[in-house]
Amino acid sequence: MPKGCVVDKSLDPCTIVIVGASGDLTARKLVPALFNLYLIDGLPEPFVIVGCSRTKMSDLDFRNRMEKGIEETGKLDKAEWEAFAKSLYYRSIDYGELSSFTQLAQALRELDKKHKTLGNKIFDLAIPPSLYGTVGQMIGKAGLSIEKEDGNGWSRIVVEKPFGRDLKTAVELNEALQEHFQEHQIFRIDHYLAKETVQNVLMLRFANAIFEPIWNRNYIDHVEITAAESLGVEHRAGYYEQAGVLRDMFQNHMMQLLALTAMEPPSLFEADYVRDEKVKVFRSLRPFPVENLNEFLILGQYSPGAVNGKEVSGYRDEPGVSPNSLTPTFATMKVFIGNWRWKGVPFYLTSGKRLTRKLTQISIQFKEVPHSMFRPVLGEHISANRLILGIYPEEEITLTFQTKYPGAKMCLRSVTMDFLYHQDYSGPVLEAYEKVLIDCIQGDQTLFWRQDAVERSWSFLTPILEECETCGDRGKRLLPYAAGSWGPKAAEALRQS
Repeated sequence: MPKGCVVDKSLDPCTIVIVGASGDLTARKLVPALFNLYLIDGLPEPFVIVGCSRTKMSDLDFRNRMEKGIEETGKLDKAEWEAFAKSLYYRSIDYGELSSFTQLAQALRELDKKHKTLGNKIFDLAIPPSLYGTVGQMIGKAGLSIEKEDGNGWSRIVVEKPFGRDLKTAVELNEALQEHFQEHQIFRIDHYLAKETVQNVLMLRFANAIFEPIWNRNYIDHVEITAAESLGVEHRAGYYEQAGVLRDMFQNHMMQLLALTAMEPPSLFEADYVRDEKVKVFRSLRPFPVENLNEFLILGQYSPGAVNGKEVSGYRDEPGVSPNSLTPTFATMKVFIGNWRWKGVPFYLTSGKRLTRKLTQISIQFKEVPHSMFRPVLGEHISANRLILGIYPEEEITLTFQTKYPGAKMCLRSVTMDFLYHQDYSGPVLEAYEKVLIDCIQGDQTLFWRQDAVERSWSFLTPILEECETCGDRGKRLLPYAAGSWGPKAAEALRQS
């Protein structure tokens, strides 16, 4: 990969502070991502990485733990690791004690002086979301959120979803972070947006003249956005019991995929121009009539079944899950966007656990031709064109269209033209965490949530959640589906409606 495709502008020297560094996310995702960036010259020179958590640890202990985590992801070149590890440090902190953060501030000043990182800092919060507000305020009170007016000595804070559990808590979290950080300093990660094919949605739509003129209600019949998982809740039962599929997937990943698919073209490919158009989509979402919720939303929960030939238990039998749990693990939602481009076009959003296989894609179903001269010969039904933007397992774009079978008789067949994203490319590929880390270092917020978008998406979903969680027939609305299936049959019926 040409360096210009990894980093499109020079990177400021900086210190990356990982709060919660003793956790699984740091060893499994964050430090491996930073190491991979180091190997392809995707980190600034110089840089420092400081791990922080409650766990007592020396710099050497931290380096050894991170080395072990990277070894589990693949081969490790010792010489390259040792060169990288010289920039790794560790400090123990108490998340609720201001004195811990003032000591951290002093340690960062010393490391900044030693490594000449110019006072630039990123605080990546790899901690439970319930601690975001507390830790953000402690960082601010210790003076670590202050930026210099000349642009040198910037400070940024990174948080991952979930951004609250409803509109009220999302607003409270934003208010807590903004006591000490301005909006341009807050980077709310949605790693789905950093996947290459997800980013490619904008390129496909707005860099190709053949698609945008037909990307509207006149030519598109409906859109299906799917994010299916074959896994169950695994070790996340405690979190998932409180979240469910709507909070876990719909407020963030599904809303972002919807926005990319439906947004208007921004005048410039810059962060706020792109995010302005996404917010317009969220503002245009038609509210659900809660009295007829079952006409727009199907909820399900997986029961025992088989995935890939292996018997698996139902959700209520999972460790840490209540035997009477009413938490949905599946949802199909029928959404309408009330604007000129999309009036009357249904968007079907589907996500769930323990489904047939892992699959993430955006499917654009075009309308049938208004008049077909082939109907007297071939019958009424002629398959309409379909464009599929595959995100997982294959990053690909496929277009289905009709052609004639060879021979004397007039017969049609559906054929597929496909583009594999990594075809004819053998260079390094940025993983999602690598991309968001580079963007954060560059200060590019294009792929990150903005406060108003978070609150708009919650304002759409919160009434739905409240109705689902307080209605008297909650148990009846939760439809069982066998693990290894594609979800409740009612979901397919909704998509066909």
